Amino acid sequence: MVFPTPIRRVEYPTYKSPYGPKYHYQPNVAGWTMKQFAGLGIKSGAFGGVALFAVIFYASGIPRVQKDILQKVPFIGSYFINEIPASDNPF
Repeated sequence: MVFPTPIRRVEYPTYKSPYGPKYHYQPNVAGWTMKQFAGLGIKSGAFGGVALFAVIFYASGIPRVQKDILQKVPFIGSYFINEIPASDNPF
């Protein structure tokens, strides 16, 4: 009977060359390594930041968004303070 790999015996360990590649176990979850998870997290965070900026940019004309969110941002909050008298303001 021919075996695809040689039978390993307990008293004779296999030879491992000191000049060969140093293999070690790389932890993974369904083939995804921690390096791939970190890259995915960075890319997802970047897309989320751009999406948040786009939503706030498109909603910046809504008075409730200006008052509750944008006026509380430190350097640009004074831009959204509306000095128009209530009788002239359509909102």
